[in-house]
Amino acid sequence: MSATPVESQPMIPRAGLAPGCPAHAGPDGVWKIQDYATARAFLREAGTRQAGFNAENVHRVSAKMRVPVLYRDGAEHREHRKQTARYFTPKRVDTAYRDMMNRLAGEQCAELRRRGEADLADLSFKLAVAVAAEVVGLTDAGRGMSRRLDNFFAEQGNPGWRHPIKAVRTLLGQFNLGFFYYFDVRPSIRARRRERRDDLISHLLDEGCTGPEILGECVTFAAAGMITTREFIVVAAWHLLTDPELRERYVQAGEKERFGILHEILRVEPVVSNLYRRTTADIAAGDRTIPAGALVDVGVAAANLDPAAVGADPGAVCPARPVADGVGEAGLSFGDGAHRCPGAYIAIQESDIFLSKLLAEPGLELVQEPTVRIRPEIAAYKLVGLRLRVRG
Repeated sequence: MSATPVESQPMIPRAGLAPGCPAHAGPDGVWKIQDYATARAFLREAGTRQAGFNAENVHRVSAKMRVPVLYRDGAEHREHRKQTARYFTPKRVDTAYRDMMNRLAGEQCAELRRRGEADLADLSFKLAVAVAAEVVGLTDAGRGMSRRLDNFFAEQGNPGWRHPIKAVRTLLGQFNLGFFYYFDVRPSIRARRRERRDDLISHLLDEGCTGPEILGECVTFAAAGMITTREFIVVAAWHLLTDPELRERYVQAGEKERFGILHEILRVEPVVSNLYRRTTADIAAGDRTIPAGALVDVGVAAANLDPAAVGADPGAVCPARPVADGVGEAGLSFGDGAHRCPGAYIAIQESDIFLSKLLAEPGLELVQEPTVRIRPEIAAYKLVGLRLRVRG
């Protein structure tokens, strides 16, 4: 397959991108990294800890309870990743989850046929929730888990109690979190206390984790494995349904080539645009030195468009494009270093299975393009209202 650029350009507007810009401190004291080589090297540095994703508030309770793996660093984080890596390997995904993904994707396509028209975000979220639930161990959850999780994440903005609107959203978020624990997490914990299974909750019980600690891990994996996958499926479908040449390539390609197309779309449209770290030591970043204690904004969306890394016309969706040594197909969209997303293969696999089945539906057409909403507190997008129709 040639690396000929197609007409697709980024669908998601990103503010403040300066691809290739060297590391520098902004007026607010926050350091910004937007060139690919420096961003990748920085994410692999040991002298940092997780920031962003409400990390500062989470670290305040770390002395009282074990915090989710997302917020841990160093030896403890590495050991946890080592112990749980088996749940995310390509072999495990192919042998344990592929049939389930095919069945669930088929069910969502059947739902679209039955209704005639549907919001793709609803269909893809049900798929993502079911797949992540199998990996995590939320298979004994009550009916309506996807709705409860959607309600919970809808209220996740900048938490606080002093502003009335923030206070109401914070309170609603806590109620929805309680519902998720009571109806979904707790029944799954009880079932695994009676009989262990080969999933994350069973592993956490073996490590002596409490109910609230397991809840924290479940929420983390829900955000990483459900919300982000839903958004990626929608943005990938948006590209494929509005670009006939790209769609034809995808439909005719084998699995490896389809994966490459999806990775390229993800490079151009990373779900999370910025990753934050707090330095714990002085760190060299290009020709600058970032001091210990600094907050660093690693610009994933900008770094993924760095011409030095991905070549000419970096905003075009160009499957199989030639890239510099060490540059991954999806750029830094799955992160890098110790906190690289463990579920990367799962996300691409389930997205490919669903999109392949969806695009094979006779008479499939795009009825309405989505509205793009940017959530600045997590530097991510949400796509609302992409509607599909099938004509019998």
